Amino acid sequence: MTTTMHPLAILWLGLVLGLRHAADPDHVVAIGAITARTRRVWQATLLGIAWGAGHTLTLFVVASGIILFGWVVPPRLGLGMEFCVAVALLIVGLVNVRPHRHDRPFVPRRGGSWRAFFVGLVHGLAGSAAVALLVLATVRDPRWACAYLLVFGAGTLLGMTLITTGLALPLARFAHHWNGGDRLTRVATGGLSVAMGLWLVYQIGWNDGLFLAAPNWTPR
Repeated sequence: MTTTMHPLAILWLGLVLGLRHAADPDHVVAIGAITARTRRVWQATLLGIAWGAGHTLTLFVVASGIILFGWVVPPRLGLGMEFCVAVALLIVGLVNVRPHRHDRPFVPRRGGSWRAFFVGLVHGLAGSAAVALLVLATVRDPRWACAYLLVFGAGTLLGMTLITTGLALPLARFAHHWNGGDRLTRVATGGLSVAMGLWLVYQIGWNDGLFLAAPNWTPR
């Protein structure tokens, strides 16, 4: 993409990349663990919308601040934002694998949507710097850059809504037709979330140097 591209082409690309961004592994693992806690497809869809809204909010605020006001994210702060994703994955996973009273499926109501929204906030915060740098390298007009961010966020929201609905359909069928399916899906998705969270803790904390004297951070 270059500055000579038609504005509509820029926005279309933002939508496509937003849809692709929703399918990042840490996003899918987090929302998969959250989705496994309900049998109802429409409630899972609402969780995806809540996650996407939270992600879009922080990504737009932070990335537009970088674009419009020249905010600089120090390496340790950038790694700290990404470390929050690891912590969120651990929390979401541990909630799933812990024993539930009478082992009945958790049906998220308003609190579930707010939890999904908060997890989306954390993921959007972690990815905002990378998206801002991508936009700065390709779109010189700040107005179109901010419009790109909004469309990118809308694409991520749409993509996550499709992903949660797609995950909920087979999980709901499995839970209905197999005795103990609720517990199995919660433990499986929770275990995967914990495993990815622990891997990110190591990668960010020691491989990238968050807990070391000289952090090495590349926005991604």
